[in-house]
Amino acid sequence: MINLKHYSLIAASALLIASCGSSKDEKAAETEKEKIETVSVSELKKTEIMRVLTLSSVLQPYEKVAVAPALQGRITNLYVEVGDKVQKGQMLAKMDETQYLSTKLNYENTKTDFNRIKILNDSNNIAKQTYDQAKSGLEVLETSLKNLEQNTYLRAPFGGVISARNYEPGELFSGQAIYELVQTNTLKAIVQVPETYVPFIKTGMKINVKTDTYKGEVFPATVEIVYPTIDSKSHTLSVQLKIANGNQKLRPGMYVGTTLEMGNELAMIAPYNAVQKLQGSDERFVFLADGNKAKRVVVKLGQRFDDNVEIIADEITEGKKLIVQGVAKLHDGTAIAIK
Repeated sequence: MINLKHYSLIAASALLIASCGSSKDEKAAETEKEKIETVSVSELKKTEIMRVLTLSSVLQPYEKVAVAPALQGRITNLYVEVGDKVQKGQMLAKMDETQYLSTKLNYENTKTDFNRIKILNDSNNIAKQTYDQAKSGLEVLETSLKNLEQNTYLRAPFGGVISARNYEPGELFSGQAIYELVQTNTLKAIVQVPETYVPFIKTGMKINVKTDTYKGEVFPATVEIVYPTIDSKSHTLSVQLKIANGNQKLRPGMYVGTTLEMGNELAMIAPYNAVQKLQGSDERFVFLADGNKAKRVVVKLGQRFDDNVEIIADEITEGKKLIVQGVAKLHDGTAIAIK
């Protein structure tokens, strides 16, 4: 015999379960519907651009030398101070002259003796071996005297500015340079050029450099040296620029920048606000419309053009649709509706 009360309870429970299941399905459907994001897209196409390479570096003296003797001795005189401009060959410092003067006297006496031997040799009144020995001895003394002269009277090897002085008159030379001399009427800068652009860089190219110190001014420069090898780690080529600085406005240590025009070429350009950055890293990415889904694509950024930027990736090709609006809520695989 069927218990009607029990049957009613079972039926009510089944109805409740069915009702709950139906409610969950409806909510799930509504949730799925809410995940569809409305976006705007733009068809990717190549645009002709002027390829410009922006480089930066720090100015260096064109030449720099440590002025110091090769021999130990006492410094008797110092003739210039830090900041002084000097000419090539100008006397900068004098060391103790004792050894030099002694060698000079010995050389002059030896030279007098040699001149007598030379007269006898010219008249064939002396053995050839004696003449050769006298000549060799004089030559050795002459070389020694020149070396002592260079290391007693220290002169500027080129025109420039004294950038450091490390001694006072009367001190004993201990190995550290007496002066540092830098050439500043011409400067140089080493820039690192990505290997992609190596074919465009030629010795003798004329360019301009700029510095924030003198806004609006440009300074002429020349590509002087293109180094023969590419760095295997950075994949860049070192290039030395020679910069005229006759007015002495530029100084070693200044930060400078330059741009090199590499000619026209086709590139993929996108609105800058369509490019997203992964938080906590330098990774950049965009979203493509792949059917009714958003597809995340990691890109490299190239040249910037006001509100647009060059984007580079294997998947960034002509005809594909780039999502340009509504990107903030997207992730890879998000359902989208294109307006």
